[in-house]
Amino acid sequence: MRARFPGLPRSLRNRLFLILFAGLTSTQVLAFAVMLLERDESARAVMLTTLQRDVAVAVALLDRLPPTERPAWVPLLDRPTYRFDLGAGSPGEAPLSPRLQVIADEIRTALAPRFPVRFDAVPGEPPRLQGHVVLSDGTALTLAVRPAARPLASWLPVALVVQLVGLIGCVWLAVRLAVRPLTRFAEAADRLEPGRPADRFAEGGPEEVARAARALNAMQARIARHLDERVRILAAISHDLQTPITRMRLRVETGVEGPEQERLLGDLDGIEALVREGIAYARSVHGDVEPPARLDLRAFIESLVFDYQDTGRDVAISCLPDVTMATRPQALRRILTNLIDNALRYAGRAELRVERVEGGIAISVLDRGPGLPADMLDAVLLPFVRLEESRSRDTGGTGLGLAIAAQLAAAIGGRLTLANRDGGGLQATVTLT
Repeated sequence: MRARFPGLPRSLRNRLFLILFAGLTSTQVLAFAVMLLERDESARAVMLTTLQRDVAVAVALLDRLPPTERPAWVPLLDRPTYRFDLGAGSPGEAPLSPRLQVIADEIRTALAPRFPVRFDAVPGEPPRLQGHVVLSDGTALTLAVRPAARPLASWLPVALVVQLVGLIGCVWLAVRLAVRPLTRFAEAADRLEPGRPADRFAEGGPEEVARAARALNAMQARIARHLDERVRILAAISHDLQTPITRMRLRVETGVEGPEQERLLGDLDGIEALVREGIAYARSVHGDVEPPARLDLRAFIESLVFDYQDTGRDVAISCLPDVTMATRPQALRRILTNLIDNALRYAGRAELRVERVEGGIAISVLDRGPGLPADMLDAVLLPFVRLEESRSRDTGGTGLGLAIAAQLAAAIGGRLTLANRDGGGLQATVTLT
């Protein structure tokens, strides 16, 4: 549609308004033109009929009057569009315009056959028609016709403006009523996110909107069931793996010591880490089970950073305003811990920055590590997604740390985004509303 009609607006609201307004305005203009045409035809028919009768009566009257009385009667026979003169009249031109020819034919019909008429046109704006008649006694009589434009009522432009304003108002109201449910539907679909509680869409309004609302609510329920089922399976598998892993560890530890035993223990450590992260990811879906609490964010961040510094980790704070907000502390701690651990693993240093942004608070964890390819910034927030180079299982990653952080952020009403920093490094930002 955009390629075929580049002038159309992008929004459905504006397109509907433009189409309806153009269609109704065109119809209104056409109806007005037809009305004017019909009015013109009716007025012309009435005018010509009246002209025939008046001219016939006037000429017959002047013909019967004595020549001495005619000058006194001529002014009495004048009309707004024509008048009589005793004499030959003004010099004129023989060719007549189509409009003057119609009037001439009507006058000729009214006076024929008793009074033959000769017509000519007097140049001017507008041009005048002259009809030359010779009365019974040989007196020359000139009928001067000045066609007048049909007057336009003074109230008509006001009525047209009122109609146009009413038309715009009706079109705007119709478009608003048609598009508002779609806008609400789109907003509800935008709020739909796995791991975040979704409000049911009101199943009211027109039948089509109610049907779409029921479909959206049913889809939300199916997604929630599917997500819950997936999480339960993952949690069950991860939990059930712990027992055989423990038995394997006991057998390896009681076996023959040596390089082979160390390799097996290392593999078991990796499997146990993966199982723990799997359970943590499964639990992160239900991060809303923790009750929210008022939190002094400054003290909370400082406590978290001091814990890392006490263990010799290079974690610093670059910006930390005084902020108090309602959130879920344990979920937020797990989010920031995962992000800080991720930064320490790949850059050796992490920097925290807290800022007020429009609509909430942004907590950023920055590093100067290798960063991420631009096409992987969203993909690494999915579970078990790892890069093949530095961010791989060999460096300790399980592919679940960022996924857990992203899912917990969604569960507490926030959002986690990743961006590469100018000069190298990664910036992970948790935005809380």
